[in-house]
Amino acid sequence: MIDERPLWAARLYTSTKFSEKENPKKEINTVFSNQERETLRTLAEHVAELSCRPIENEKKDLWYRHNVLESVRPLILCDPENGWNEIITEDQMLCQNNLARHWEFWLRQLIFWGESMNDDRVIEPYFDIPYVFIESDWGMQEKKIGGEGGGSYRWIAPMNDYSLIDELHFPQIEVDYEMTNHILSLAEDVVGNALKVRLKGMWWWSLGISEIAVYLRGLEQMMYDMYDHPEELHHLMRFLRDGILAKLDYLEKNNLLCLNNTGNYVGSGGMGYSHQLPQKDFDGSHVRPIDMWGFAESQPTVGVSPALYEEFIFPYEKSILDRFGLNCYGCCELINQRWEAVKGFLNLRRVSVSPWANREDMAQKLENRYIYSLKFNPSYLAVPNLDEKFIRQEIRRYLEITKGCVVEIIMKDNNTIGNNPQNVIRWSKIAREEAENFWL
Repeated sequence: MIDERPLWAARLYTSTKFSEKENPKKEINTVFSNQERETLRTLAEHVAELSCRPIENEKKDLWYRHNVLESVRPLILCDPENGWNEIITEDQMLCQNNLARHWEFWLRQLIFWGESMNDDRVIEPYFDIPYVFIESDWGMQEKKIGGEGGGSYRWIAPMNDYSLIDELHFPQIEVDYEMTNHILSLAEDVVGNALKVRLKGMWWWSLGISEIAVYLRGLEQMMYDMYDHPEELHHLMRFLRDGILAKLDYLEKNNLLCLNNTGNYVGSGGMGYSHQLPQKDFDGSHVRPIDMWGFAESQPTVGVSPALYEEFIFPYEKSILDRFGLNCYGCCELINQRWEAVKGFLNLRRVSVSPWANREDMAQKLENRYIYSLKFNPSYLAVPNLDEKFIRQEIRRYLEITKGCVVEIIMKDNNTIGNNPQNVIRWSKIAREEAENFWL
């Protein structure tokens, strides 16, 4: 997942991360004007009002039932991602301070979700503050060329020879507790009267390792390595696996992990509400991976055979995901081609079925034993006006294909929504109408 938005527009899914060359104390200005404080308080009060609606508890109950594989109507989640910049535009933003703008943007997202989008995202009375931290790289860093303004880019992979592998090291995390606590206190002061402020960081989007390898070695070169340098590639994948496991160990030991079994976005689509997490022996404060949802994918290797995926990717990601209580897998892969391996992940619950996967095949493979996370093509929304007839037909067709499955309908990965916020509103409305009619 690549988020090209400015700091204030990024989603609050991960902790606030800085590179080794940056100083968080200098980067974060925590002085808000009175007008900024009043703007944030007003928005927070609006979110709190939305969270009190009976429908929020109804949606929450549906997610709990859905995530335990109970038969309920297909649930809908629409996250426009980069399209948010076309919904919440510069002329709407009132705050000038970067951190205040970050908070304002998030609160406005929640209000739009609750008032206009009307999908199944639950609006809750919480305001989560992430940790501020520095994380080193793996000992090498790719050089990106292009990418300005969210555009395409290429990169120069730094590890052009496997003789350099000894220069790699595990990433190191340094948490700035002073700044984290300062921001937490600031949030309490600004929005604490309306929303419950929580310290709730998330340290990754995906625990997949193929993207790390691709940036270090290069995409084409990594594919050649599967034939020309298989032992060296296995060595690299073992090292990356061990580095991620070491990160999990560090976060668990230092009590930095947070539960993600309520209103958390988990995997590449879907909400985390689950009574199966945390584990029964959870002590109420010290979170372990086994108490959480895990997630991995291997989108960069979509061009390799199922056998090569099973040899070079699956066993290393399995060692990571097997530590988690429930798991999600996949994003934009043709998941049906590698299903025989993927179904071997422990505690697998949510499976991404992308627009490029064989929908019919996956319906037969998943049945009602896994969540069928049905992804729709984001290009449908990248136009000035929706082709509503086509979208309705598509949703209806795929609901028929997935009959008997535990289905959620997901719209994400949008780089643009055609500069028309009505596109996501209308898509969500059509998806809801079709899901409700299908369920009758």
